[in-house]
Amino acid sequence: MLLTSIILYMIITVLVGVWAARRVKTSSDYMLAGRSLPMVLSTSALFATWFGSETVFGASSEFLKGGLYSVIEDPFGAALCLLLFGMFFARKLYNLNLLTLCDYFRVRFNRRTEIISSIFMIPSYFGYIAGQLVALGLILNVVAGVPMWQGIVISSVVVTLYTFVGGMWAISITDFVQSIIIVLGLGVLAWLLASKAGGVMHVLQSAPAHNFKFFPEPNGVAIVSYLAAWSVLGLGSIPSQDVFQRAMSSGSPRIAERSCYYAAGLYLTVAMLPLFISLCIKFLYPEALEGDTQLTLPNMVLEHAAMPVQVLFFGALLSAIMSTTSSAMLAPAAVFSENILKPILKKQPDDVQFLRITRLTLLAVSITATVLACMKSNIYALVGGASILSLVSLFIPMALGMYWKRSSSAGAILSMISGMATWIYFEFFPLEIPSLVPAVLVSLFTMAAGSIIWSDKANVS
Repeated sequence: MLLTSIILYMIITVLVGVWAARRVKTSSDYMLAGRSLPMVLSTSALFATWFGSETVFGASSEFLKGGLYSVIEDPFGAALCLLLFGMFFARKLYNLNLLTLCDYFRVRFNRRTEIISSIFMIPSYFGYIAGQLVALGLILNVVAGVPMWQGIVISSVVVTLYTFVGGMWAISITDFVQSIIIVLGLGVLAWLLASKAGGVMHVLQSAPAHNFKFFPEPNGVAIVSYLAAWSVLGLGSIPSQDVFQRAMSSGSPRIAERSCYYAAGLYLTVAMLPLFISLCIKFLYPEALEGDTQLTLPNMVLEHAAMPVQVLFFGALLSAIMSTTSSAMLAPAAVFSENILKPILKKQPDDVQFLRITRLTLLAVSITATVLACMKSNIYALVGGASILSLVSLFIPMALGMYWKRSSSAGAILSMISGMATWIYFEFFPLEIPSLVPAVLVSLFTMAAGSIIWSDKANVS
């Protein structure tokens, strides 16, 4: 029954993608859903940006180990990203009418800056996609006993198929349906477990105090590390193509901005459900915490929940992970085809040919991420590492380029290269504080110094 439901769900998702493909006439339709999404679809799309494996599997596992303090990065940092993007970036970017975020670096600076930003942006997605595929592989492994690598490959084929045919239209429509399933599935499971455990307050009062630790110890290293955790997704995902394409798919600048706020609130609220569910499991079934804690939730549901609850829970899991994976696959494919491949082609493709190129690039992204997923299985690590790459290289040039008129292309390029080089150096020769901290500071300094020394004649406000 459960396996049948999962197979049926995947088939329906693919069919939705095929149906949505009817709306795809141009590359803008494929990458940005024709910039026509209403508020509800835009909000659900932004909500689904990160609500995937790291939120349900990774964050709940980390929460049981170290409490709220250990999950600052996600969900709190993720919600912060949506809030900041809506406040400072959504309207400005929407009004520029761009196809990818790297187009901004060309418009604001020059072609060279666009290429370098693309080179730094694209690799950040492979670990993120791989993390989602690992989670889908875990589900098939737990439910059907399928070997992990086979589950990863099967999941990759399904997600790639509906994204390949329907693009952002398929992602947006499936996100809306999937968001409803996520809220319903996790909400019902949390309510049932809380009732069985004696009520919400009883579960919270029975939990160890360390589970609610939110602030760092009052010393310099702990505070810096705490702020770094906030910034991984909170700042690092602002210069990301998936956030950009979801917000820019909105029907107007107002929708783009406000849907960010609504999605941030919805994300932070719903993301508390997996954390609460993990507390209920710890209270009711402490033996379920033995072994790989990433499997705690699915194993508990299989062993102790009735079949309707199992169907709801695994439907919510599939919904969360598939919606996140699809847009993450589309993002680097869009950037590579638009910002790297298209400009170097001798004969410029028409829009139909460009759409075909983007779809083929998406296949290449999917294959690469699938191989990576088969090689590494820690979901939280895969996802966290992905956002750091964007933070240390792209955040400062994007933010200062938009709000500091003296920002120059030389400063932006220096900032990207020096930030990434500094992060790599301190990964090999670590400090007491996270390596992203000196990397961001170096990125900021070189952006300022390079812009002052080598100014551009024209700037875009």
